[in-house]
Amino acid sequence: MSSSFERYQKRRLISSYFSVVLSIALVLFLLGLLGLLVLNAKKVSDHFKEQVVVTIYLKDSAKEVEVKQLEKSLAMADYVKATEYVSKDQAAELMKVENGEDFMDFLGYNPLQNSIDVTVKADFVTEEQLKKIADETTGKSFVEEVRYDSDLVTLMNNNVRKISFWILVLSAVFTVIAVLLINSSIRLSVYAKRFTIKTMQMVGATKHFIRKPFVWKSVRLGIIGALVAMIGMAVTLYYINKTFPELNFMSNQILIGSLFLIILLLGIVITWISTFIATQRFLNLKTDQLYY
Repeated sequence: MSSSFERYQKRRLISSYFSVVLSIALVLFLLGLLGLLVLNAKKVSDHFKEQVVVTIYLKDSAKEVEVKQLEKSLAMADYVKATEYVSKDQAAELMKVENGEDFMDFLGYNPLQNSIDVTVKADFVTEEQLKKIADETTGKSFVEEVRYDSDLVTLMNNNVRKISFWILVLSAVFTVIAVLLINSSIRLSVYAKRFTIKTMQMVGATKHFIRKPFVWKSVRLGIIGALVAMIGMAVTLYYINKTFPELNFMSNQILIGSLFLIILLLGIVITWISTFIATQRFLNLKTDQLYY
C-alpha cells in the first residue's frame, strides 16, 4: 500500500515538473522568436525596400561612351547597390515573354528605350532621396526620364514605421506575459508542497534552509525549459534561413548568441524570483491559512 502511494506521489511530482518545464519552454520559445524578429526587423525591411527599382530611360541619341560613363558613376555612388543595363531589344523580349505575343508584329518597330535599372540601397529608399537621385540623373542631356514607384515607396516606409512600433509593443507585452505565466507555474508547483514547507518550519528549520532546495530545483527546471526553448529557436532559425537565404538571418552570430544567452538567463532569473516570492508567501502564512 505504501509502495503504491509512493509511486503515485512520484508520478504526480514528475507530472508537475514536466508541466513547469513545458510552460517555461513554450513561453521562452515564443519570446525568443519575437526577439529574433526584433533583431532582424531592419534586415527584413531592408530586403523589401531593395526590391524597389529606379529605371533610367536613355534617349536613342545617347552615345555608348556616355552610357558607360553613367554606369560607372552609378556603380561608384554610395546609394547604389546594383545596376543592370537593359537594351530595347532585351526589353522587347521580356515583354514578349510576359504577354505571350510579339507586339512588334503589329507596330512594325520597337518603341521601347534603352534603360538602366538601378537597385538603391535600403537607407536611400525614401521619397526625398529618390527624388534627389532622379533630379540629378534627369539633368544629363542623354537621359529621357527617370521612373520609380513613388506610391509604393511611401506606402512601404509608412508600413515599416507602423510594424516597428507594434513589434516593440508586442515585445513588451510578451515579456510581461512570460513573467506572469512562468510565475504562475512556479507558484502552483510550490503550492503543492505548502504543507511540507510549514512542517519544516514548525520543527525549527530556518527560512533560508527551507527556501534553498525549492529555489535550486526551480532554477534547474528553468534551465531545462530554457534549453528546450533554445533548441526550438535553433531549429526554427535553421528552417527560416534555409527557406529565405536572401534574408541571411545567420549573418550576425554574435547577436543571435546574445539572444540565446538572454533566453537562458530569463529562464534562471524568472524562476528564481518566482520561487523566492512563492516560498516566502507560504512561510509567512499561518497553519490554518494553508487550506485556503
